[in-house]
Amino acid sequence: MKTAFRLRFPISELRSSAKRYDYEDNEDEKEILPIVPAVKRRGYLTRKEFLTVCRWKTRRSQRHCRKNSPEFVREVTKCALSTPVERLRIEVLTLLDGVGWPTASVILHFFHSAAYPILDFRALESLKNEVPKQYSFNFWQKYTSCCRSLARRAGVSMRTLDRALWQFSKENQR
Repeated sequence: MKTAFRLRFPISELRSSAKRYDYEDNEDEKEILPIVPAVKRRGYLTRKEFLTVCRWKTRRSQRHCRKNSPEFVREVTKCALSTPVERLRIEVLTLLDGVGWPTASVILHFFHSAAYPILDFRALESLKNEVPKQYSFNFWQKYTSCCRSLARRAGVSMRTLDRALWQFSKENQR
């Protein structure tokens, strides 16, 4: 499996691609954005906030996500959002029922103070990469580094980059 990420379209088109972003569940994002400041201030997600985020990423895992107690959600997300250990940030979130690497990346994307990309097959496709059979920290680290570099070079936020990658893939499905 290759991990040499390369943008499929000119970096100058990132902003225009992001402006065309049209995710069918975008209504749920409208539920996420208002809670971001409170979660960042508090340092953890409540169970209700956690379920909102998980529903936005994928509705398929909802019955598993609901198995998590409020205390477990609070403690796991508190650890992920406060630890200085990069690997622990992402991997601890996968202890939550219903949370794999893609959903864990959404939590970091919206609620961590550092810029994190969302791990999604569309974003990977836009970066000339395949979804690995199994995610690893090494893969995540390279993906995150690539996305941070792209966002910095293009002068865009990680949210704008994420939208651009998702939209380009949607418009140019292989």
